[in-house]
Amino acid sequence: MLHEMRLFEEPFELIKAGKKIIEIRLNDEKRQKVSIGDEIVFYKLPDCKESIKVKVLGLLHYCSFELLYKDIPFSYFGREEYTMEEMLEGTYKIYTKEQERKYGVLGIRIELVEL
Repeated sequence: MLHEMRLFEEPFELIKAGKKIIEIRLNDEKRQKVSIGDEIVFYKLPDCKESIKVKVLGLLHYCSFELLYKDIPFSYFGREEYTMEEMLEGTYKIYTKEQERKYGVLGIRIELVEL
């Protein structure tokens, strides 16, 4: 199955460069449809004119971003220089704690397949 998602410029470029191998999302209804072996086309915000395609290699389910970040090296997100506080601060600029509690968290292990 092929999925489409949008990404801010910085994470988009990190995936494109092969430095980010796990994408973090809420495990909402849309992400619950993602399976191992599926492909995702990411469109770079704001204009969505550039895209990359990845293959889903794994799905990591957590009840919170903090638990996910405790388990997975920050280098997998292209953020080896970040602290836990910086990781969480950046994440909560995008998602709310209420959304996190409602849906849980999904780490999508990816591999770039096409530019």
